[in-house]
Amino acid sequence: MQQRELMLTVGDQEARAYLAAPEQGGPGVLVLHAWWGLNPFYKSLCDRFAGAGFIALAPDMFGGQVATTIEEAERLSKMGDAGPTPQIVRAAADALLAQPGRTGATIGVVGFSFGAWYAAQLAAEAPDEVAAVVLYYGAVDGDFARSRAAYLAHIGELDDYEPLEYVRQMEQAIRDAGREFTLHVYPQTGHWFVEEDRPDAYQPEAAALAWVRTIAFLQETLGDS
Repeated sequence: MQQRELMLTVGDQEARAYLAAPEQGGPGVLVLHAWWGLNPFYKSLCDRFAGAGFIALAPDMFGGQVATTIEEAERLSKMGDAGPTPQIVRAAADALLAQPGRTGATIGVVGFSFGAWYAAQLAAEAPDEVAAVVLYYGAVDGDFARSRAAYLAHIGELDDYEPLEYVRQMEQAIRDAGREFTLHVYPQTGHWFVEEDRPDAYQPEAAALAWVRTIAFLQETLGDS
């Protein structure tokens, strides 16, 4: 497995990204972190994707800053929303598309909470390049009619940040746009339920099931792209 940092050119600035790739290459998956920043969990997640046969790239949308508390994360997410985050995501997608050994004409995007919104935005802005979108605890708005992607969403039943009412509204908007949508709601789980470094939220059985479903979805959607 290849593991290394990349520097992305974003206008007249640079942003870091983490890349993990199997030796034999494979489909490309862009990983967009939650409001904690590009912490060790998301880098290890890229390693897991590489172990499953995908080239995974995760951009750092917060300029190297990482939060450990909700208060810090709120500050970083506000900074990210006000900054060049869309440009960072676009640069990361371009870097992933250009990776040697990447197979297929399209990529998948996996977004977590804060990153879920940017995953949906990228799918709308790059419909010819994004074939699969996975949303972890993210009920997002988007111009789904512009997208050509299939969508998979993992939502916690007890998620205070993403009430099921909002999730159902997103589901209806995606279906109204004619896009494929699969929703899994995990009983007795809340926000961040797949993140091992959040012991107050982590639910290992639900996390393992969501992972299996994510890999199967990406293999099916990107395998012949």
